Amino acid sequence: MSENSPSVARDASRSPYYVGVDLGGTSVKVGVVDDLGCPLSHLSIPTESAAGPEAAVERMGRAVRDAIVDAGLTGADISRVGLGSPGTMDIPAGKLIAPVNLKGWDGFPIRERLAHHCGLDVSFANDGAAAAYGEFWVGSGRLFHSMVLLTLGTGIGGGIIIGDLSIDGENSHGAECGHIIINDADDARMCNCGRRGHLEAYASATAVIRRTRETLEAGRASSLSARLDAGAKLTPKLVAKEAAVGDALSLEIVDQTARYLGVGITTLMHTIDPGCVLLGGAMTFGGKDSELGRRFLAEIKAEVGRRAFPLLAERITLDFASLGPDAGFIGAAGIARLEHRRKASG
Repeated sequence: MSENSPSVARDASRSPYYVGVDLGGTSVKVGVVDDLGCPLSHLSIPTESAAGPEAAVERMGRAVRDAIVDAGLTGADISRVGLGSPGTMDIPAGKLIAPVNLKGWDGFPIRERLAHHCGLDVSFANDGAAAAYGEFWVGSGRLFHSMVLLTLGTGIGGGIIIGDLSIDGENSHGAECGHIIINDADDARMCNCGRRGHLEAYASATAVIRRTRETLEAGRASSLSARLDAGAKLTPKLVAKEAAVGDALSLEIVDQTARYLGVGITTLMHTIDPGCVLLGGAMTFGGKDSELGRRFLAEIKAEVGRRAFPLLAERITLDFASLGPDAGFIGAAGIARLEHRRKASG
């Protein structure tokens, strides 16, 4: 459990209760959340996606039931379950289409099957949208009417929340913020999705590793070379460590990444005009608790200041997300809460 979302005892919680499920390629996080967005319990199980979707969803159903017991509740106390899943997907139909991180799950009716295995109604959302809603509901975005979340990791996920509305799009492909175009050249970098010039191709963890390796192979001096020669693996974390002790190349990579993100964020600001843009995921270079993370954020702000309309650059809040890995299940529970309230109000 993240220190930013500690569990609360049932007698200190407020009903009704919801369960959030955050499905990932390697693990599934499940938690019971009260009406104020406070977790009562939380557990994680391996996805074991190679065993097939039905077996995985059956175990997810058991995990939902276990989390309810851990919270001191029964199934009758739960109003609804929310499921956040990686795409691509058809949200209204409750089906996965061709999820990159879940090979062999194409076309699987995941919402209906999870409902079957846990015995509760299920709301379905993109995992980026779920994490964004968690931050909007009880995280760093809670003071704003609208926000964008960018999750920086192997790729760049995203979520856009306006009011209580997640921008899912006509074809369930909305808020694919990592795939906005920042370079239209024919030789632009290739994105993980197979298209060129996307933000993800320049500012994801995969991109940081690729850009660093290319620069080293071109002969640039760096303390990274000695670390790699000694057997270290090239990762954004290693780049951050060397940047933190003053390696010029590593600092340059971090600053470049910030500037690319500033370009993409400016496009989102000019399109959506959100109250805040938050950065989450595993690659925030230490976030607000490190000097390097604060430098990273300051460089993003500077790039936005150079590119955005002055009024927007002045008023936008750019910050780090605060819920950490719990954002997904908390937000999925929050999306379930929205649907429960809509149905209750007729």
